[in-house]
Amino acid sequence: MNSTINCIAIIGKQNNPLFIKNFSSTHPDLKYHYIAHTSIDIIEERVTNGPKQHELYLGLLYAMEDLAVYGYMTNTKVKFVVVVSVTDGVIRDADMKAIFNKIHQAYVSNVCNPFYTMDSQNTTLASPQFLHAIDAINTTIHITPSSQPPIAPY
Repeated sequence: MNSTINCIAIIGKQNNPLFIKNFSSTHPDLKYHYIAHTSIDIIEERVTNGPKQHELYLGLLYAMEDLAVYGYMTNTKVKFVVVVSVTDGVIRDADMKAIFNKIHQAYVSNVCNPFYTMDSQNTTLASPQFLHAIDAINTTIHITPSSQPPIAPY
């Protein structure tokens, strides 16, 4: 039984949505916009109240209904959120870290373009190469849940 990625969201350092891609046909886009904005609060709380070591991968942020929300924050305060459909079992952190690393690579490749303005409020990530990289992440990576009991996030 495989879990699938339902949504990938990238949120700017000023908490503005830069990119939200819905891969699911069962949930509307608005639901993923809500999930992305809800996860901002949890990410900020984890970063300010958590340990002072700067781990980019934040792990499981929360679960709701049949979805699990994972977070990642870059050194420049750009936040990545991945929403995964939940099946029986627990998704391994190594699988999620690999997904976030690929998203981070695609993001860095996009912002290295000299014509991309990072600090604008209405900037979105819409280059064809970036969109192709995100679609490739969704189609090539399959998350296999482990059979271990779930561990509560800290």
